[in-house]
Amino acid sequence: MKDAKRIHADMMRNDAEYRREYEALGEEFSLVEAMIQARLAHGLTQAQVAERLGVAQPAVARIESGKNVSLKTLRRYAGALGCKLDVRFSPAEGQG
Repeated sequence: MKDAKRIHADMMRNDAEYRREYEALGEEFSLVEAMIQARLAHGLTQAQVAERLGVAQPAVARIESGKNVSLKTLRRYAGALGCKLDVRFSPAEGQG
């Protein structure tokens, strides 16, 4: 049985449409990774963050999925970690 990483690597190599769609989600993946890494760096579980936010653990899992997360929610999540949210605009590839 193939594991998910191997299947993903095969799809990235052999399926141009899959690769395009995956690469289009790069910003979302970066946001999700940053949230999870910040939580882990502070030694917190999703349940502990949920307690700090006054929500249930599944709500934190939804936040960490990165889908339809408001700026207000991101600020609250960062605050629960003892962090400050820092949003930046960077030049697009090939632009100044």
